[in-house]
Amino acid sequence: MKAIEVIESLKRRFPNEPEYIQAVSQVLPTIEETYNQHPEFEKSNLIERLCIPDRVYEFRVTWTDDRGQVHTNMGYRIQHNNAIGPYKGGLRFHSSVNLGILKFLAFEQTFKNSLTTLPMGGAKGGSDFSPRGKSNAEVMRFCQAFMTELWRNIGPDVDVPAGDIGVGGREVGYLFGMYKKLTHEYSGTFTGKGLEFGGSLIRPEATGYGNVYFLQEMLATKGIDIKGKTVCVSGSGNVAQYTVDKLIDLGAKVVTLSDSNGYIYDPDGIDREKWNYVMELKNIERGRIREYAEKYNVKYVEGGRPWGEKCDIALPSATQNEIDGDDARKLVANGVIAVGEGANMPSTPEAIKVFQDARILYSPGKASNAGGVSVSGLEMSQNSERLSWTREEVDQKLHSIMKNIHAACVQYGTEKDGYVNYVKGANVAGFMKVAKAMMAQGIL
Repeated sequence: MKAIEVIESLKRRFPNEPEYIQAVSQVLPTIEETYNQHPEFEKSNLIERLCIPDRVYEFRVTWTDDRGQVHTNMGYRIQHNNAIGPYKGGLRFHSSVNLGILKFLAFEQTFKNSLTTLPMGGAKGGSDFSPRGKSNAEVMRFCQAFMTELWRNIGPDVDVPAGDIGVGGREVGYLFGMYKKLTHEYSGTFTGKGLEFGGSLIRPEATGYGNVYFLQEMLATKGIDIKGKTVCVSGSGNVAQYTVDKLIDLGAKVVTLSDSNGYIYDPDGIDREKWNYVMELKNIERGRIREYAEKYNVKYVEGGRPWGEKCDIALPSATQNEIDGDDARKLVANGVIAVGEGANMPSTPEAIKVFQDARILYSPGKASNAGGVSVSGLEMSQNSERLSWTREEVDQKLHSIMKNIHAACVQYGTEKDGYVNYVKGANVAGFMKVAKAMMAQGIL
C-alpha cells in the first residue's frame, strides 16, 4: 500500500467530505509500514475495505414544533465496520452534521472501539437538527420521528447507538422509548440510558474521567504529577464537565471553559462550587458560558478559543478542528507539556505536527477519549446479563481499560529516541485487531 495513492483515490470518489478525508489522511501514513509487512492484506485490498463504510443510511426526518410548524431535517447512520463486534457509536444532533463529518467519526470509532479490547465495531449517526432552544416536547417529537426511520437497522446484536454532541440523557430516553414501542422488545439497543432503565453508573462521567486517566498515564512516563498543574479545557458539555470534575478531585487548577459563542478565563481556577454552577447552567438552564463570567466577574472572550491562555496542560473537549497550527504554536510557546484530546479530532494535522515536533505528550482522541465507549461496552455487558455493577466496579474497569489502551500505544508508538508517538501507537494497535478479524472472516 502507498498511503498517498489510497488517499488520492478516496479524494476523487468523495470530493465533498473533507473531514472524512482528513481522518483517513491522518491514519493511513501511520499504519503504512505495518500494513506492508503483511502482503496478505494488500492481496485482499484490505485497506480500501477498511476505509469505506459497510453501509450508509440517509433519510428525511419530519417533525412538528410547538406552533404547529412542520420542519424537515436529514438523518444518517454510518455502519462502518463490524469485524470485531456489533456496530457501536454515538448519535450527534447539531446543525453542522453532514455525511462527511459522520463518516470521519465512524472511521475513527472503528479504531477507538478496537483499542478498548471490547467486542464492538464502529458506527456513527445523527442529524442536522439542533436541540438548542427547543422545548422538551419538540425534542421528543424529533427523536420519535428520527427513530421511526432508524429502528429497523439497529438492535443489541446489530448496531447499538449512544449519545454524542446534542444527544444526552434526555434524547437517549426519547429515542429508546420510541424504539421499544416500535419493536415491542426491551433490549440493550442503546447505551447512555437512564439508571432506571438499564443505564450504567459512571457512563455520563466516562469520557471525561477516561481522558484524565489516560493523561495521568502519559504524565507518569515523565514522572510528573497532575496535582497543582494549570489546565485549559475547552467545551462545557458532558466531556468537559466531567474532565473538570476529575481534575478538581486530583488537585489540578482548571482555568478555562468554552462553548460555541466564546470562552471564559478564571485565573483562580474552577472549584467545586463553580463546577456545580456550570452543571446547573448547562444541564438544567441550558444557558451560555458567558453567564459564568458575569456571575464570577472573570474574563470572557466572545467568539474566541482558550488556547492563547498560559497553561501546563490542554484538554480540547469541544469539537473537531478546534486547535489549528497557530493555536498549537501558542500553547507550545506558553510552555504546555501535554495535550489530551477529549473531543474527536480536535487538532488539525498542522497542530499535531507542531505538538510532535516539540516532543510534548500528545494523545489523539481515539485513545484518550475512548472511556465513553468503553463504559458503553460495559453497559452492553450489564444489559446482556441483566445485572447492574456498582460505581466502584465500573470505575475500576474504566481505569483498567485506559491503562491498557495507553500500554498498547506505548508498545506500537515508541520511537528509536524513546519518544512515544501516541498517534501511530493508537492507529497501529487499533488497526491490527480489526485487520486480523477481517482477514479471518474472508473477503466480504
